[in-house]
Amino acid sequence: MVHSAYDSFELIGDCPTKIEAIESYGPKLLLGCSDGSLKIYAPDSSGSDRTPPSDYHAHKLQKEPYALERNVAGFSKKPLVSMEVLESRELLLSISESIAFHGLPNLGTIAVITKAKGANVYSWDDRRGFLCFARQKRVCIFRHDGGRGFVEVKEFGVPDVVKSMSWCGENICIGIRREYMILNSTNGALSEVFPSGRIAPPLVVSLPSGELLLGKDNIGVFVDQNGKLCQEGRVCWSDPPNVVVIQKPYAIALLPRYVEVRSLRDPYPLIQTVVLRNACRILQSNNAVIVALENAVYGLFPVPLGAQIVQLTASGDFDEALALCKMLPPEEASLRAAKEASIHMRYAHHLFDNGAYEDAMEHFLASQVDITYVLSLYPSMVLPKTTMVAVPEKLMDISGDSSYLSRGSSGLSDDMEHSLPSVLESEESAALESKKMSHNTLMALVKFLQKKRYGIIEKATAEGTEEVVLDAVGDNFVSYESRFKKSNKVNKGRGSIPVTSGAREMATILDTALLQALLLTAQASVALELLKGLNYCDVKICKEILQENNHYAALLELYRGNSMHHEALKLLHQLVEDSKSNQVQTELIQKLKPESIVEYLKPLCGTDPMLVLEYSMLVLESCPTQTIQLFLNGNIPADLVNSYLKQHAPNMQATYLELMLAMDENGVSGNLQNEMVHIYLSEVLDWYADLSAQQKWDEQTYSSTRKKLLSALESISGYSPEALLKRLPADALYEERAMLLGKMNQHELALSLYVHKLHVPELALSYCDRVYDSLIHQPSSRSSGNIYLTLLQIYLNPRKTTKNFEKRITNLVSPQNIGTPKVGSANTVRSKGGRGAKKIAAIEVAPDIRVSQSSADSGRSDGDAEEYSEEGGSTIMLDEVLDLLSQRWDRINGAQALKLLPRETKLQHLLPFMGPLLRKSSEAYRNLSVIKSLRQSENLQVKDELYEQRKGVVKITSDSMCSLCRKKIGTSVFAVYPNGKTLVHFVCFRDSQSMKTVGRGSPLWKR
Repeated sequence: MVHSAYDSFELIGDCPTKIEAIESYGPKLLLGCSDGSLKIYAPDSSGSDRTPPSDYHAHKLQKEPYALERNVAGFSKKPLVSMEVLESRELLLSISESIAFHGLPNLGTIAVITKAKGANVYSWDDRRGFLCFARQKRVCIFRHDGGRGFVEVKEFGVPDVVKSMSWCGENICIGIRREYMILNSTNGALSEVFPSGRIAPPLVVSLPSGELLLGKDNIGVFVDQNGKLCQEGRVCWSDPPNVVVIQKPYAIALLPRYVEVRSLRDPYPLIQTVVLRNACRILQSNNAVIVALENAVYGLFPVPLGAQIVQLTASGDFDEALALCKMLPPEEASLRAAKEASIHMRYAHHLFDNGAYEDAMEHFLASQVDITYVLSLYPSMVLPKTTMVAVPEKLMDISGDSSYLSRGSSGLSDDMEHSLPSVLESEESAALESKKMSHNTLMALVKFLQKKRYGIIEKATAEGTEEVVLDAVGDNFVSYESRFKKSNKVNKGRGSIPVTSGAREMATILDTALLQALLLTAQASVALELLKGLNYCDVKICKEILQENNHYAALLELYRGNSMHHEALKLLHQLVEDSKSNQVQTELIQKLKPESIVEYLKPLCGTDPMLVLEYSMLVLESCPTQTIQLFLNGNIPADLVNSYLKQHAPNMQATYLELMLAMDENGVSGNLQNEMVHIYLSEVLDWYADLSAQQKWDEQTYSSTRKKLLSALESISGYSPEALLKRLPADALYEERAMLLGKMNQHELALSLYVHKLHVPELALSYCDRVYDSLIHQPSSRSSGNIYLTLLQIYLNPRKTTKNFEKRITNLVSPQNIGTPKVGSANTVRSKGGRGAKKIAAIEVAPDIRVSQSSADSGRSDGDAEEYSEEGGSTIMLDEVLDLLSQRWDRINGAQALKLLPRETKLQHLLPFMGPLLRKSSEAYRNLSVIKSLRQSENLQVKDELYEQRKGVVKITSDSMCSLCRKKIGTSVFAVYPNGKTLVHFVCFRDSQSMKTVGRGSPLWKR
């Protein structure tokens, strides 16, 4: 948009001679006229005559009429084409017939470059002191030597007459008749840039950034120092310019009918047009732009930046106003920040009202306005109550210093002081409110809040941390405690820190609004991620919104983040139950399973085990393995879990103990093992009672629970067998009874049950194998095979083993006998004396698996069979005896087994037993014989080696030395070491041995 960037003022109005060239020197103007004279003008009211020459450049052009101060006639023979003040070297460069240099301020001639005769264009590199000029089709380069002379450096030929030129770094950009080219100042290489215009001559303008502005008719093109196009757009002038000067942030072009001012910011809009007829020269000064007409000079003085900002803001050109704000001087930093914030605010409201919501939020963000102000634009947002000052009231006085923005002579008023438009009108139309809650406006709000969130959350977290630290060290205890009592707000990652500070209050408002905006824009997944991380959402407001819109996943995270685990687990259980129904379900409910409750409970095991136990009961039946694994991984005490199950879910107690034992057998205590076995037994007894009442009981019937009971009785050892025996019925469950008797080392009674009650010899044999395998690895058990002899005795004397069977078991579990490991020990039997007593001892030695050696070794006379018949009177189980001997011949002491067999046993029946036994004995005999022979041979070899060693000869001479004391041996008693070479005195040898003995007996050698 057009605004007044420059004020035009006539400096010289009646120059008597036509002006051909113009330059400024400090506050003065130098005019090169058509008659070859140089006229110097100065302000009328200036005391410049008294100002030291060195301070000229510090002075600026004055906005007042200028008067002729000095006229230097004959300054040049021909009219000046151009001239330039070289400030760093205090020189005046002028081009007429040739290029001349004059000293300032006295205008004495310093140097004349005669080779530049006929030159029409030049360019000066002030940094390096290089001058390049063009004449005809030649380009010459000279260097200022720092004194009064110039040295020629290079001269290059070019394709055509140079119309315009400028330094660009180390190279030179030249504009010839048809195109622009880059000339390498080192080797003269030329590279084409692009063709020049057809109407206007080439125009090369150097920019302060080092880039170039090349004219192509009425278009200005930006290129870099290598001639490559820049992607910054094009400057389109109204007409082809004659000259262009740069004064940031504007480019001022001299057009045939007027002076045009354009912004250097894309899209390079027109800023101002200054009508000056017949303008022929334009020049940039230190504080103004000088325009020369034929007989007059005008100064274009910049309007103060503050006034320009006011104009631009009032006309709605906010981008240009913000760009000008960045040019305010550093000493006005506070004013600059206030003005930028004010412009951003107005710009944001302008964009918001016109539907550019995202751009509006960017400017709200840049204005550093509180989020409450922006949220006030969304009246439908539900926000928590705040104790903070209303934001619009706080933003009323940020317009800045009005005196600075005064234009002075510009005559423009400052309308930036108008109050900001109110966005909190009490009555808004329904259409406007609907517009403000549309998808686009809410998306813009989401982006705004997300960008503001990091800083606000960081401050809120820092305040919470600081309060915790102060409370820990005892500082501010009373105030903190009072604040703690006033607030019950608990948020994730903040423990129980109350939300009473400004930063945390602002964080609560932000997160609550952000969650609503995300849900209204269908970004439920982003809202879920927000709740999973550190957040300050208001629980009450967010809970209502999430419940109304059925955002259950987000609601669960809200509960979890605020440690509302009871509410979360209730909701989760309800959703799991809903997922089992056939009603229409959401995608979330379809994904929820009982395992979801287990996953939720995992982090709570260490902090709230009772809560875990309470809600794990809901899923223990449906997913027992995962639930038990939860108890194990969460290190919840097994006794606590078991007692809780016993009280609240007794039907799952056995399942829990089973899985516990399967997962971690060593982690289950004896008490729990005992309880598990008792639970099994109770179920089996109930099952037995039901079948007995129906007269369907069979000892060979097995239910799943009875199988578990038998497996538990066999595999675990933490239960009390005596207590279990008392609970068993006297006429049933013999297999369970046998296992319990086995645990009490009552092997004879256990085997008798297998043989005479269950009538399953295979179980008796398996029992013996288990006992044998358990004892074979014990070093102290030398007679592990005697358990088979016990079974053999039971087979050989059935009546003796079944006599008073129930009475013996009753005595076994009576209180006075509990804990006695042996029944009917051999010592009791031996008191009877006689051979019969020995036989009875040999048969009844079951409690301990050892068989009395006296009974095993005693021979049997011809009357043994008679004693058997007298005592037994029943048929012995000979087939079972022979099967046992044939199957376990390698585990039974053959001699003892043969002594127990009846005399009438036929030898051919013992062949399966005696055959392998004799073969094994013979093989063992042969092996031992071979070993004996080998040992004897080894003994003979050692003796032979000893004899050979004793044949050794040692020669003692007068030079023989003792290896210990280093003295000659002479005629002393000596000793020789086994290598046959080392000689020592016998006394030295004896002393060394005694020293070793003492050393070994010292505390260092004792273990």
